[in-house]
Amino acid sequence: MSSDAKILVLYYSLKGRTAELARFAARGAESVGAEAIVRTVPPVSATTEATDAPIPDSGPPFATLDDLADCDGLLLGSPTRFGNMAAALKYFLDSTSGIWLKGVLVDKPFGVFTSTGSMHGGQETTLLTMALPLIHHGMLWTGIPYTEPQVTATRTGGGPYGASHVEVDWNRSLSDDERALASALGRRVAGLAAVLKSREPAP
Repeated sequence: MSSDAKILVLYYSLKGRTAELARFAARGAESVGAEAIVRTVPPVSATTEATDAPIPDSGPPFATLDDLADCDGLLLGSPTRFGNMAAALKYFLDSTSGIWLKGVLVDKPFGVFTSTGSMHGGQETTLLTMALPLIHHGMLWTGIPYTEPQVTATRTGGGPYGASHVEVDWNRSLSDDERALASALGRRVAGLAAVLKSREPAP
């Protein structure tokens, strides 16, 4: 299947595991012909909310509001912070009220992914709270159905809410199931974005 859908893969990662999920989600999107645009966000100071320089030293560029407004679908990822998304990602989302007022994300699909440092570190609550601002934007939540065999087979991360990784002593890197589910999430968001875009009236 070919597609001209643009999928923004937007994430924050501190130790690299969320970034690894982002890479597999992007590959999943590309496998169905979409263009995966990978972006990150800078760290945020706990006292001043000042961010780093506008261009990172390495890795993908920092996201802009134009990146978000121009996408046909979104894959959003963050490590957990007490069962919630990281402050850096929330800081970026909190700046999107102008896009919300214009309704530019309405009826566009999104999927979410996360990583934790323990088996019960708040993966599902993080995925849920990441989804909330996107639902306010009118976006359509795309999960991972049980028709993906890894949803029931996984003994690490991943489930119907979205892709995830659990980092424990015996699972330092992404497991095969975690990689498969991240890719599946990318495919689903990209596939749905392509279908929805094809139904848009011509300008």
